[in-house]
Amino acid sequence: MTAWLDDLWTAITFATRLPIPHSAQAVNMARAMRVLPVVGAAIGLVAALVQLALLRLSVPPLASAVLALGATALLTGALHEDGFADVCDGFGGGRDREAKLAIMRDSRLGTYGGLALLTSFGARAAVLAALPSGALIGALVAAHALGRAAIPALALALPSARQDGLAATAGRPGQGSVALAALFGVVIALLMLPFATALLAVIVAGLGVAVMGAVARWQIGGVTGDVLGGAEQVAEILVLLVVAARLS
Repeated sequence: MTAWLDDLWTAITFATRLPIPHSAQAVNMARAMRVLPVVGAAIGLVAALVQLALLRLSVPPLASAVLALGATALLTGALHEDGFADVCDGFGGGRDREAKLAIMRDSRLGTYGGLALLTSFGARAAVLAALPSGALIGALVAAHALGRAAIPALALALPSARQDGLAATAGRPGQGSVALAALFGVVIALLMLPFATALLAVIVAGLGVAVMGAVARWQIGGVTGDVLGGAEQVAEILVLLVVAARLS
């Protein structure tokens, strides 16, 4: 039980900007990846509650969706959005592996990254505005849980592209941690969505993450923290799109 609590606090500290007191000696990020989908589900729930509260106050659906996404970015520090933008900048702008990695480490936002953020934010906002209010909690909880389940899977499947950085220092999770994260993600999706929709969302998100991994291996030979964040965004967007296609 102590190990599970340590992992939960570690995952919360990693995935959010909440001031969680935590002993550095207890940090085991590779093992804590197993509970990332649980933390993701909580983040999705917060986003849904914000949007529902705004809708109850007669805020228009699109504005409510945008503000809910903004609240999520504040809660997480836009961690995965930043990774997604860096990946698009690096993969789109670098001529070779070293240039791509250098661009991804640069804190400045380029054209590819800016367009990626606009596309990601716009797609999610449009989906959330189109969904009926009764589907928001299920859609957001499932999307965030499955998005976080992608991180340990990709971290195990591919080597680190750098000797330093988040992906290298966190370490590769064990097969047991990856299996538990996948199980948590799938179970949460099945609990929050109709069975057929949940199954389709899991399949589509899995395919999207597999493509992301293949592109990362081709472009830079492995994963970085940015790639893991980008994979989360890809899975999250795909799950929302599947839910919208079936329920809106």
